[in-house]
Amino acid sequence: MPNHAILTADAHRNLKVRNDRAEDAGDAVMCAMVVPEEFRQVQNEYPILFRRNLEQDSFAAFAMFGFEDGENLFLDGRRWAARYLPLSIAIQPFLIGRPAGIDAPERQVHIDLDSPRLGSEGVRIFEEDGSPTPYLEAVIEKLRVLDAGYAASAGFFAALRRYDLLEPLSLEVPLPDGTTHRLVGFHVIDEARLRALDPAEVAELHGAGHLMPLYMALASLANIGPLVARKSQRLRHG
Repeated sequence: MPNHAILTADAHRNLKVRNDRAEDAGDAVMCAMVVPEEFRQVQNEYPILFRRNLEQDSFAAFAMFGFEDGENLFLDGRRWAARYLPLSIAIQPFLIGRPAGIDAPERQVHIDLDSPRLGSEGVRIFEEDGSPTPYLEAVIEKLRVLDAGYAASAGFFAALRRYDLLEPLSLEVPLPDGTTHRLVGFHVIDEARLRALDPAEVAELHGAGHLMPLYMALASLANIGPLVARKSQRLRHG
């Protein structure tokens, strides 16, 4: 069971958060969920792929860091070798919560007490007087942007389905030993279908703010080649 708690100065005044990036800090992940609000920044670094949740019959977008579970090709020693860190990674070990038993818009900052990012070393969460540190204030702003992005993304994914703009991706990754690794289970923007939309449909997408993230997701696919190169280099050098 998740060990999440409402963040308070009284209970968590002395906690610190590691600000390095490493496998033992929980960063060995193949991908992370991203929201359309950040696609412009994400596409500079990572491929943006889409995955369908069969139970909920819904789609979500992911920034890809590797090709198999636990593989993050952007980890370099104790740093993340990219200029942009997706919000869902940057806010850890914090998350947005809601008061128990209340169906209301109120949000609370929660903390994952089992996160490997917590310890006696790192950045303070609260000042000695219990006020938030600049670090926590920055995290709270990221949480706000991420929460708003999740809420707004429903319309974006509804538009993708309405205009049938997603197609399955089957990617074969060549490895230095001559074998291939197949990446399956993801979707990408169907560029041909997007080009075939009539002017009224394009105008609808533009008016709703969906056209820009669509093109950002398409542009991000240029990062697949460099990601394959990262994997080949990692395998060659052990």
